[in-house]
Amino acid sequence: MTKSGLIETVADLTPHISKKDTEIVVNTIFDSMTEALKRGERIEIRGFGSFQVKVREAREGRNPKTGEEVHIPAKRTPFFKVGKELKEKVDSTVPGANADPSNED
Repeated sequence: MTKSGLIETVADLTPHISKKDTEIVVNTIFDSMTEALKRGERIEIRGFGSFQVKVREAREGRNPKTGEEVHIPAKRTPFFKVGKELKEKVDSTVPGANADPSNED
């Protein structure tokens, strides 16, 4: 699903709100999440998952083409951890995923 697909779905489910207003709401949510992560805050959406920023320390790496050693600076990167409820919902759609392996012949 893309951002525009999400906007379409929300607009379809809320016919009393214009598509333009729906787009503003979705953009506001994403912008708010981005700003919170930039401030180093953790975002937790119950039943869905959590977002947080992890720091990757500076390190030495190698250029794969030349083998030359290269300094890789530290950076902050967003990390998503899926929630238990979402994980169970997604897993339940896979045929045989919840089958008991001890029950096989």
